[in-house]
Amino acid sequence: MGNTLAFSKECLITGLLAGIIIGYAFGFVMKQREVEELKQQVLRLSAQIEQLRQAVPPLKVLAEKQGIYIGAAVGADQLRIREYAETLSREFNILTTENALKFERVHPERNVYSFAEADAIVSFAEANGMKIRGHTLVWHNQLPEWITHGNYSREEWISILYEHITTVVSRYKGRVYAWDVVNEAVDDDGSLRKTIWLRNIGPEYIEMVFRWAHEADPQALLFYNDYGAEGLGVKSDAVYNLVKSLLEKGVPIHGVGLQMHVSTEHYPTPQEISANIKRLSDLGLDIHITEMDVRLKLPAESADLVRQAEIYRDVLMVCLSSEKCTAFVMWGFTDRYSWIPEFFSGYGSALIFDESYNPKPAYYYILKSLIRP
Repeated sequence: MGNTLAFSKECLITGLLAGIIIGYAFGFVMKQREVEELKQQVLRLSAQIEQLRQAVPPLKVLAEKQGIYIGAAVGADQLRIREYAETLSREFNILTTENALKFERVHPERNVYSFAEADAIVSFAEANGMKIRGHTLVWHNQLPEWITHGNYSREEWISILYEHITTVVSRYKGRVYAWDVVNEAVDDDGSLRKTIWLRNIGPEYIEMVFRWAHEADPQALLFYNDYGAEGLGVKSDAVYNLVKSLLEKGVPIHGVGLQMHVSTEHYPTPQEISANIKRLSDLGLDIHITEMDVRLKLPAESADLVRQAEIYRDVLMVCLSSEKCTAFVMWGFTDRYSWIPEFFSGYGSALIFDESYNPKPAYYYILKSLIRP
């Protein structure tokens, strides 16, 4: 009798354990099936989203119908990244050389030029039917030591600048659509910025470099480019007076670049931008939005992204309303490679694609603005 009871207990325990194991196994199988089904649902949804995205024309197609270029500043290294290159070539029809043609990169030593990065960007643009904005020939930043520590006579400074501009512009003759010839020569108070070029040559350096660039490539459009002069105020008045005086002297200048580095906290109103563009276009000049980004205080909330999108939209709509505003260019396109976090602590998320190349609300606001009669 004792042995029978012991045997029965063992059978019961074994049965219970077996039931538990089978139950766990069955539950595990069911959970695995649920997980797999969920994965399949996500894949189907992703495919549907991609189909919808493919059905919407890329920004460049819509921009071309509106008669403007839309684009971004790019780096040569990023062109080797598949997602970067694919997004760039799909969405945009104009590129700006972000750093590749700045003095320190392209002319690091007095008798040495380095064109590899710029060549790569220009070749990529040409292969994808895109225009190129060359940035920048004359600036007070990102200069090599042989310039910043140079001790030359005025004649030598003129010769250095002439040779630099002639060499760089001639190399890309017929290939660069527009040049930012002079960048940020006006200070925030409206005076000419006390740059190395102003100190060693004098204010006439501005007129000189436009003439030299035109001689090197008579077909290229030549721009003065600056920040903080997008709306109305002391600085934009000074920029207006500068370019007006150049035109009166017969200097070959064709346009003004409005950089448009702004934030959701500080930005010019559409009315001010419109008034400024009108007075510049009344001079016969083209206008390009050249470096736009809209930085956000981090972490960004949904409302911040919507406000950012509205600012992008408003600036684009002002541009579209003027026949002389012919390009809308951003300083990059993906937050993965934005300059903002490094230079503005606590800020970021400034561009229209996130770090994974997903379109943000700003992308769709731009797209919607380009879909108009």
